Amino acid sequence: MSKNYAVEVKNLYKDFKLPKEQSSGIKQAIINALKGIKGYEKQSVLKNISFNVEKGDFFGIVGRNGSGKSTLLKLISQIYTPDKGTIKVNGSLVPFIELGVGFNPELTGRENIFLNGALLGFSRNEMESMYDEIVNFAELERFMDQKLKNYSSGMQVRLAFSIAIKAKGDILVLDEVLAVGDEAFQKKCNEYFNSLKNSDKTVILVTHSMAAVKQFCNKAILISNGKIEKEGNPVDVSFEYSKMFIDQESKKKNDDVSANRYGSKDVIYKSILVTVKKNEVMIDAIVKNNTEKPINDLNVCMDFLDSNKTICSGINFYEHEGRWINLKPRQMKKIHFAIDNLFGYGIFTITAALKVENDIEMADCWKDAKKFSNTYSNNQYYSVIMPYKVVEE
Repeated sequence: MSKNYAVEVKNLYKDFKLPKEQSSGIKQAIINALKGIKGYEKQSVLKNISFNVEKGDFFGIVGRNGSGKSTLLKLISQIYTPDKGTIKVNGSLVPFIELGVGFNPELTGRENIFLNGALLGFSRNEMESMYDEIVNFAELERFMDQKLKNYSSGMQVRLAFSIAIKAKGDILVLDEVLAVGDEAFQKKCNEYFNSLKNSDKTVILVTHSMAAVKQFCNKAILISNGKIEKEGNPVDVSFEYSKMFIDQESKKKNDDVSANRYGSKDVIYKSILVTVKKNEVMIDAIVKNNTEKPINDLNVCMDFLDSNKTICSGINFYEHEGRWINLKPRQMKKIHFAIDNLFGYGIFTITAALKVENDIEMADCWKDAKKFSNTYSNNQYYSVIMPYKVVEE
């Protein structure tokens, strides 16, 4: 193992046996064995995983639920043993995989600190040297002699998290725990993790927050179906993760378009294509006149919503251009919009509408018509209509 590596994972495999049926006794087990009936199903969770974490890395592991991320962390933390492959760890490792593991509710906060430290492999003298720092970070000085069962859930989380990050280990392993406690405590945690980027401590983080990956990590891997799909630059890995999410959502949406769409259908959106660049977001919308008569007063509107379903931008063709869109009978036309990319980092949704002037009913209203991700480092975020240019084709 290289002296520069904190963790080295090579050709790692891990399977689990999932029981399908129970044998009521020895007789049934023998009959099943003779018939070749297995009472379990093998699930391959990790398949030939290899990567290296260098000392001082803030290493991100991302992937959808069930991809094998948490299993990988438990293997690194020696909670599980691999079926094949090797894991080499250079230094003392502090895992923080499940909140409150190792806590005893009948013991005081003080006693739980020493109990948790013993489970992590630290001596009493080592924990005594860390004690004040742990308690100060958790901001629980007044409560350390109370039994843990009298703590609120938030207080327990803060104590457990403080033990993990303040323990004097070389490698810190975290599973989806960056946002713990109240807003003030989260701010303190963010400041701490920012400081870690300039230290010698190695951090391995599993998270679904692409903002956290981009903010803290210097390297990352994307796991899908037990295999590494992408590794390297955190921005590139985050983009692939977001794209995977958008592709899956698009498939779901295509299975039931009618649930999110209504209108007279005199004019419809045939397609909406989004291309994201650093300085602008381009939208190509193809609209079609389904009638045998010309339409000379069509308006195209779009709302852009963030992950909280808050409108952060919008397009209104008539309001901005001062004119309608004209369509001949059965004609299709492409409308090209280019909007300044002032979006924040994240996933955004377009709700699109077509309205013919003086018609009572909307021609086509398409909720959640398109999702797109913005992975560029734009710190600005405006809840106003952004300037844009448009070209009809």
